[in-house]
Amino acid sequence: MRTRLVIELALAVCLSLRPATPVAQGAAASQGTPGTKCAALSSLQVPGFALAITKADAVAAGPAARGRGATVNLPAHCRVDGTIDRRVGADGKAYGIGFAIALPDAWNGRFLFQGGGGLNGTVGLPLGAQAAGDSAGLVRGFAVVSTDTGHQASGGAFDAAFMRDQQALLDFEYVAVGRVAVLAREIIARYYGRPPEHSYFAGCSTGGREAMLMAQRYPAYFDGIVAGAPAMRTGYSGLGDRWVATMLNQAAPKDAAGKPIPSQIFTDGDKQLIINALLNACDAKDGARDGLVYATRACDFDPVAALTCKGPKTDGCLLPQQTAALKKAFAGPKDSRQNQIYPAFPLDTGITASGQGIPGLLSPGPGPLGPPNLSTDIDVDRDAFALASDPRQVGDTKQWTNLNTFSGRGGKLVFYHGMSDPWFSALDTVDYYEKMSAANGGERTAGWSRLFLVPGMGHCQGGSATLDTFDLLSAVVDWVEKGKAPDAVRSTGRAFPGRSRPLCPYPTHAQYKGAGDIEDAGNFECRP
Repeated sequence: MRTRLVIELALAVCLSLRPATPVAQGAAASQGTPGTKCAALSSLQVPGFALAITKADAVAAGPAARGRGATVNLPAHCRVDGTIDRRVGADGKAYGIGFAIALPDAWNGRFLFQGGGGLNGTVGLPLGAQAAGDSAGLVRGFAVVSTDTGHQASGGAFDAAFMRDQQALLDFEYVAVGRVAVLAREIIARYYGRPPEHSYFAGCSTGGREAMLMAQRYPAYFDGIVAGAPAMRTGYSGLGDRWVATMLNQAAPKDAAGKPIPSQIFTDGDKQLIINALLNACDAKDGARDGLVYATRACDFDPVAALTCKGPKTDGCLLPQQTAALKKAFAGPKDSRQNQIYPAFPLDTGITASGQGIPGLLSPGPGPLGPPNLSTDIDVDRDAFALASDPRQVGDTKQWTNLNTFSGRGGKLVFYHGMSDPWFSALDTVDYYEKMSAANGGERTAGWSRLFLVPGMGHCQGGSATLDTFDLLSAVVDWVEKGKAPDAVRSTGRAFPGRSRPLCPYPTHAQYKGAGDIEDAGNFECRP
């Protein structure tokens, strides 16, 4: 392992210093037509990598499946698929780090690493669409790579069977993304005859955690990084979600067997009542009553004070046990000594989301991780102790805040998180950002890192009342290459056709100036 990492680091340094001139060795792929150049990569070998190319095809411009029935028009490009470090694991299964890289004919000189999702296990379409607005990275001319991080899932996106193999777990945790980053740069250099001028990483959820890893463990690899809703403490966020469900279940009606019925804790009318009360308390604090809460730090909504019935239950109030459970649930888990084990979840307009995608915290039901939680009891002390004793939680991405090598070489790091994310509290990302800032010079951190909170947005995207389309990829490129810091980023969304707002860097928020079209982002400014 030590020898492999030394070779990998040496390659990374070499590639980062290599001038933008044709490659002397292995330059055959950079000659000829795109088709012949692409085919030549089928026999590619790179020192330090046990590399097997399984496909190297020239792909004509045209539509391609993007997932969930959506398609995207891709430019002409060379698609290369392969595996590195093939082996048989301790469990007798075949392992290897799979990857796919798309090399567009009209290359813009940039490299984009596309982060993964869930527990990975599949090689995603190398597209680079995360936080890229309406135009994915490949469409713009980026060379884009994706990876399965070293294992092949057979039981869905959350198949954890690979974790029984030590190397497979290490590959998933951090090794695979580092090795693929180095290999991808080498493939790009071989294909185009020169290395990328700038390198970027963008991902959300697991991809957001991987983005953080790039700034923490591989600070010389990327110039600009976009980290969305990072899954940086999945054990603790899972405890936070169990806490919310358990507190709500304690106030839920019971079935004949005494089990809680989560779907009956709040009626649809009750949920709308909660959202209306939240908006009544906090919507206008940003100067505009528009169904969105941008002044999140000023929002002081208290469901107990605002919604508790003074007498019998009516359509305009909630029972005391309902409001008490709501307030306690969203306050987050504390142990017996009142230590906050995982942050609170914001009371935001997306907490009642349902339908396609990940349901909001007030819409329990079967989801990607299984059936709803029916527990009415939780031992936070026991669960927190178990997490603290789990070696996979030691040295997690939240604990590493010293990024002076990354920032010192000019790296730019952008975070974003939906305020209605039901899996990972946006306040956990806020907490990391504040600790990272404190460890790196306080206000000076704004010179190389920004955090954007997205009202109403769920996990990575989506929501019935949100503006979840924004282009942070362009923002980080402009910051790296032009020195233009993202003081505001325009956002739109299908939930509000014709509306735009600025996303503002934390701790500022979008505030209406008091005049002009309320649907136009130009009439808002970022204020503390």
